[in-house]
Amino acid sequence: MREALLWAAGGTGFTFGMTALGAAVVFLFRKESNETMQRVFLGFAAGVMIAASVWSLLIPAIEEAESTGQIGWIPAAGGFVLGVLFLMALDFFMPHLHIGSDEPEGVSSTWKRTTLLVLAVTLHNIPEGMAVGLSFALAAQHGGDPALYASAMALAIGIGIQNFPEGAAISLPIRQGGATPLKAFCCGSLSGLVEPVFGIAVVLIAAFITPYMPWMLAFAAGAMLYVVVEELIPEAHLGEHSHIGTLGVMAGFLIMMILDVALG
Repeated sequence: MREALLWAAGGTGFTFGMTALGAAVVFLFRKESNETMQRVFLGFAAGVMIAASVWSLLIPAIEEAESTGQIGWIPAAGGFVLGVLFLMALDFFMPHLHIGSDEPEGVSSTWKRTTLLVLAVTLHNIPEGMAVGLSFALAAQHGGDPALYASAMALAIGIGIQNFPEGAAISLPIRQGGATPLKAFCCGSLSGLVEPVFGIAVVLIAAFITPYMPWMLAFAAGAMLYVVVEELIPEAHLGEHSHIGTLGVMAGFLIMMILDVALG
């Protein structure tokens, strides 16, 4: 368990670091990111999360269930639905504001626009942190299987890569709104802090949820795909020309698939 905890801390620390690195571009640029590049980045993030949900979460969930004599698709489908419902509930109740939008979502609040923007990205990062932590916990439960650890590392690398543009996407609009570069950087970085928090938390409780590990893996997959379908893909296709967003999705999916299959 200690080894899994260290791996999860390192993996989610990397994904958080990539978010902070992306947020740091605010020290180099004072204007908002190019809309075309924004669509590419959003599409890329969507592609990574789709591939990660399938190869790193749903397939392992089915295999783990079948290895214990269960019907593989039942916990996979059940956990998936619970993950979707969990994110829907957060999306409905937590006040947040999506990038490029003027109308906040969730319950009415008097929070500042900056806070609402950070919360919107934070919602995306909760299932990502859980996914990385669960992957390392699964490897530990299988006696430190090198293939499973490699697969978990691939997942952390893929999520970290797509976190870079996410950090920039939150810090640049905040800077454009009049905040200092330091404040914009801190806000962009803080949006990724939930990843190590949730990643380490699921490892700590892994010993108590071993029989439900297939459900938890599928839960993270459902939550991630909810984010993809609800927000990332629609935002990646804003504007007249949607091909660039589509190519971003394809590129993200391809890279994450290669990472997972090659390393795992």
